[in-house]
Amino acid sequence: MKKLVFMFMVIFLGATANAQAWTGKGDQKIQLGLSAWGYGTGVTGTYDYGLNKLISVGGGLNAYFDDYKDNDKDNRVFIFGRLNFHLQEALQLPEKWDIYPGVDVGVLGKDFGIGAHIGARYFFTEKFGVFAEVGNNGSLGVSFNL
Repeated sequence: MKKLVFMFMVIFLGATANAQAWTGKGDQKIQLGLSAWGYGTGVTGTYDYGLNKLISVGGGLNAYFDDYKDNDKDNRVFIFGRLNFHLQEALQLPEKWDIYPGVDVGVLGKDFGIGAHIGARYFFTEKFGVFAEVGNNGSLGVSFNL
C-alpha cells in the first residue's frame, strides 16, 4: 500500500511541476558541480544570464585539486567568462530540457585559457535541476533557477 501511495505522489508531483530549463531573456542560472576533465579535476561554479531566447552570457570559476594543466600548480584556478547558445526552441525540446553549446574564455593561473563545451540541463522542478557539460573542459552537477 505504501508503494502505491508513493507512486501516486510521484506521478502527481511530476504532473504538477512546471519546470522550465530555459526561458530566454532575463533567465538566470547557477550551476555547481565537479570538473571531471579538462584543465584538471576539481569543482566548478557558473552563472548564466539570458540575453534572449538564443544567447546567454555569464562567468565561472573552476578550482582544481588534481591533474593540473602542464603539472603546474599555478594552474589550480580557471576564472572565465562564458557564452552559450541555447537550442531548446530550435530543436523543439520539452520545457524541462535545454541543450547549449558554448565557449569559456579566461585566465588559467598565469596563462590564457579557453574552452568549448556542449551542455545539457534537465529541471525536475521550477528551481532545481541537473547539468552535464562535455568538451575540452567538462563537468557534472546541479543547476538552480534564480
